[in-house]
Amino acid sequence: MALEAHTSGNLTSYPDQYGHFGPYGGRFVPETLMTALLELEQQYAAAKKDPAFRNELASLLQEFVGRPTPLYFAERLTKELGGAKIYLKREDLLHTGAHKINNALGQILLARRMGKKRIIAETGAGQHGVATATAAARFGFQCRIYMGAVDMERQALNVARMRFLGAEVIGVTAGQATLKEAINEAMRDWVTNVRDTHYILGSALGAHPYPMIVRDFHRIIGDEARKQILQREERLPDLLVACVGGGSNAIGLFYAFLNDEGVRMTGVEAGGGGIIRGKHAARFQGGKLGVLQGTKTWLLADDDGQIELTHSVSAGLDYAAIGPEHSFLKDAGRVDYSYATDDEALAAFHKLASIEGIIPALETAHAIAEVIKVAPTMNPDQLIVVNLSGRGDKDVQQVASLEAEAGKVS
Repeated sequence: MALEAHTSGNLTSYPDQYGHFGPYGGRFVPETLMTALLELEQQYAAAKKDPAFRNELASLLQEFVGRPTPLYFAERLTKELGGAKIYLKREDLLHTGAHKINNALGQILLARRMGKKRIIAETGAGQHGVATATAAARFGFQCRIYMGAVDMERQALNVARMRFLGAEVIGVTAGQATLKEAINEAMRDWVTNVRDTHYILGSALGAHPYPMIVRDFHRIIGDEARKQILQREERLPDLLVACVGGGSNAIGLFYAFLNDEGVRMTGVEAGGGGIIRGKHAARFQGGKLGVLQGTKTWLLADDDGQIELTHSVSAGLDYAAIGPEHSFLKDAGRVDYSYATDDEALAAFHKLASIEGIIPALETAHAIAEVIKVAPTMNPDQLIVVNLSGRGDKDVQQVASLEAEAGKVS
């Protein structure tokens, strides 16, 4: 789809006042939620201009969360692969173990500003749930997290963490019992309790203003990485790489570089068991334009418009739609999107652990898999920055179980 008619020269100027990224985005929600979304939009606009809000968030990110995160030169991985120098943006070192805490803290401050008393959220891999439960505990909010029953089983550690933090975790058994269904249940709760409840949506998707808000709270990733690579190498990177489910960690890294034409960017989707209907979650591989859970974007659906089954070894990437800004950036030709299969992600998981002493989240391992493919094709004087969006503590038992099962089969 050509976007010349929709795209301004400044890619950081989106969304427009109606929440559109070109033909994507917008608000597709029940009338019950329109007032809450408009209030959130207005309060966020005011908060951005409020020095007290900005300073409190900056202080929390530094003292409670651990920002700035390092930009780490992966020397042994670089030597192993040959080709480009590889830097890792270490979001895995943040409090709670992933980038999700950036957004959770920003939104908890908005909830307090709006006078809300209760927090709800969805979670897939559990990292957003843990981050939300952490923020709620820090500020004394009642907290309920919706999570698919399948994801609860494969992310049992994070379920326990959420409960230790005081959150109520509600298992969702409908449909595939994964992230899409968890979002459905969270939205039903919000419709019922909209007066006293704020929904901390965990990725750069949903109805406006959520894609914008989540992106803005995560843009600190790219802002820091930009300064750090300039200090270290005295130039910008040649390639940025990040995994993409809904797309929060990726847009957080990419946003600061969108107007730098010499910086290429690749988002890596979940290829699952291969690009076979129902076996993957790579929206740009056979997907189509549609509306899901509040936004118009690229998604996996059949010819009748019914959402297709998805699969990924990583619970955080197992989702049928992608954030609307990513759809926009793909059509604009600014970001390339590839995919990694489950097997490639698992191999990358092991390689980074054994070579660099860093166990990545299975979501992040998809980005590492892309680096393993492309770094050897690049020159030694070129630079890659990959967003190490989360650590793999939550996935160790799952990977061990998968490999034990594979051993039994073989």
